[in-house]
Parts: sequence; structure tokens; C-alpha cells
Amino acid sequence: MSKKTTAPVKSSTQKFTEVEAVKDDILMLQDYSCCVIIESGAVNFGLLAEEEQRAMIYSYASMLNSLSFPVQIVILSKRMDISAYLDYLEDRVNSQHDPIYLEKLQDYQIFIKSIVKKNTILEKSFHFVVPFLPLEMGVSGAKRKMDHEYVFTRAKTALYPKRDHVLRLLKKTGLGGKTLYEQELAELFYNLYNPTSTGSKLAPIKNYTDVILTP
Repeated sequence: MSKKTTAPVKSSTQKFTEVEAVKDDILMLQDYSCCVIIESGAVNFGLLAEEEQRAMIYSYASMLNSLSFPVQIVILSKRMDISAYLDYLEDRVNSQHDPIYLEKLQDYQIFIKSIVKKNTILEKSFHFVVPFLPLEMGVSGAKRKMDHEYVFTRAKTALYPKRDHVLRLLKKTGLGGKTLYEQELAELFYNLYNPTSTGSKLAPIKNYTDVILTP
């Protein structure tokens, strides 16, 4: 008895990422859970005085302790592209006529190039993810297929007060923050699943008429 041949199971990129839809600043996953993503500002902690460092740590700890809802903190690192800055320095060197300033610029240019050769310059970004779970719409709601607009409406009602609270706390700590919207969310996930040395920028996502895929 011969075995029936079956086609190999194929999984799409969309299924792998589990992203169902994005509207405004709300990201929906395939299980109807949603979230807003807030990109926090950053400070060079090593350049702060010891007293300023202690104040920053205390302020950040107070912010986390004051939260009455769960958040996820995600830290992303990518190699920083400073080629534009090097080109800018080259232009300044070529346009400088004062010999004293020219010498200083050339020394600085050599210094920056030596750092890039010896070290990998990383750009870090910090994100606060505020979740909304299907169970918040009721147990029965979590088990049935729901209309996207209904889920987005319920998610906005639950998430926006939390989002605004996190933004206020970040501003109070001196970090500040901004909410990521459709374009920024699309670029964030595109670069997560299509990593390059310096990251990629996408054309306005509303101009796309098909799913974005890579070989």
C-alpha cells in the first residue's frame, strides 16, 4: 500500500510575526491582544555627576513603583550609521581656511575615524509596551472571532489612559517619550525581522498595496 504524498507545510511571514493589524498607535496581534508602544528618551548616564545619577535612579525607580498596570520594557540595539556625520566633517575640513581651526578639525576627524575602526558604535532605543488582553473584554469575547473595529475601540478605551500616564511619568523623570504610530511601528517590526547593519527606512506604508516580504 503506497503512502499518499503530502505537500510540505508552509508558514507565512505574517503567521510567524503574529501581527494582525495596526491602526493609529494600536498594534493588534492574531489572538486579539493589543498594545501601545512608547519609545522612551535616553540620557548618557556615564556623563552625569554622581548626585545626578542617584537622582535619576531614584526617579526611575519611583516611576516603576507607581505603575498600577503591567508594562514590558524592551531594549533594542543597532549599529549606528555615522557616514553622514563623517561626510559633514569632510565638507567642513575642505571649506575651512583658518589654519588653526583646520588643524583642530583634522585632529577631530582622525579621532572619530579611529573610534569607528576600533569600536562598534551602537544606538540603543528603549520601549515601554503597554498591553491589552482579550480577557479584558470578557471570557466569552476572548473565545469568539471579533470584529477588528470593535477590538480597536475597546483597546483604545483601556490603553489610552495608561499610555498618557506612562508619558507623564517619563516626562517627570526627565527622559520624555513618544508614542509610535503606524509608520514607526511598521519600520520597527520590519527591522526586527529583516535586520541590517544600520536598519532600514520604509516608504510611507499607505503607499504599499501588498504585503512586504523579503526573500
